[in-house]
Amino acid sequence: MGLAKGAQSFVQRHPLAVDTVIAGALAVAALVSLAATYGALPANDPTYSHGFTVAVVASMLAITLPLAGRRHFPFSVGVVVVTGFLVARAVVHVPEANVTLLALWLMFYSVAVYANRRYRTPFLAVCYLAIIAELVRELFFPGPPGASPLVRSFDLLYNVVVLSLPWMLGAAIWSLRDRQRTLAAQAVELQREREENARQAVFEERVRIARELHDVVAHHVSVMGVQAAGARRVMDRDPERAAEALSSIEHSSRRAVAELHRLLGFLRRAGDSDELAPQPSLAQLGDLVDDAHEADLTVRLTISGDARPLSPTLEVSAYRIIQEALTNVRKHSQASTAYVGLHYRPTELEVEILDDGPVAEGDEAGGGTGHGLIGMRERAALHGGHLCADPRPGGGFAVHAVFPLARDAA
Repeated sequence: MGLAKGAQSFVQRHPLAVDTVIAGALAVAALVSLAATYGALPANDPTYSHGFTVAVVASMLAITLPLAGRRHFPFSVGVVVVTGFLVARAVVHVPEANVTLLALWLMFYSVAVYANRRYRTPFLAVCYLAIIAELVRELFFPGPPGASPLVRSFDLLYNVVVLSLPWMLGAAIWSLRDRQRTLAAQAVELQREREENARQAVFEERVRIARELHDVVAHHVSVMGVQAAGARRVMDRDPERAAEALSSIEHSSRRAVAELHRLLGFLRRAGDSDELAPQPSLAQLGDLVDDAHEADLTVRLTISGDARPLSPTLEVSAYRIIQEALTNVRKHSQASTAYVGLHYRPTELEVEILDDGPVAEGDEAGGGTGHGLIGMRERAALHGGHLCADPRPGGGFAVHAVFPLARDAA
């Protein structure tokens, strides 16, 4: 096995040298075979030439030596070899047939494997017909003396079959190599696609993580900021109320740390279930409203329709949209009251968040292009829904999201 691999490797590295050795060996073998054939022929046989004349040697070398370039110049080699064969048989009358047939065999194979696909079939057909026509001439016009028509027909059929084998073998090997090249190219393309998909998945995961961190940090930090401002204002005249505000800040900070702990713990165990805390759901809207009340924002929550089980991802998205909208109300307006509506329709889930405060021009809530609103729109689009966020005609701001329920499964 090791010797065979070494020989194959040598042929792949030095194809021209190997083919030159093969062509030289065929030339020597052809001359030796010719000498043996001359020795077996009757001295007075008029059918063939006798002796190594210049024409005889040249024709034999023309059939064998060009095969050294069979890989690089298959068409040229085919023309020279077939021409040499026809001249040797029809003009010079060389009687050698054994090595000559082997040289023709190698020529047909080389053209079928290495020649241009577009022209190789018509080229081989012309060469094949020319050689068969010469064999028909030799066998039947007038043909070998004493040979019956049956023997002549068998000899012709034998040569027809033998000369067609390298053509078919070469075509089969070419098809196999072409398939291997195609498969190799497809493998490269699939690898490129896998790498691109992996990069895209990493990018999408980074966006998702960034959105989750933004939702968690922005919500709790904004609550703590509002509570800290309130504590500062009443600290001197109402220490008890300031203490309550500071207690709320402590509570919010612990919840923020717990949320971050949950997210980071989940990232550290990629693919594992999150055992630290469940994802938020619509059942926790009451806690979200209580947080807003602690930040001096009155929130009225209305839930209408028949509540039904929803998929966890849809519940998380709806919850995060409400959370982000309330965060924006505290950060970007002086609203004192907000309204949160959760409406279960037969075919959709509708979420709306309204506030009564003026929106400062250029703020995220009014501009509609901040990271928070982008994240909300992405969450809605994830489930085939849509989200609108616009100032209200009578003042304040409105966020409205619709999630179709037809493709959602709890």
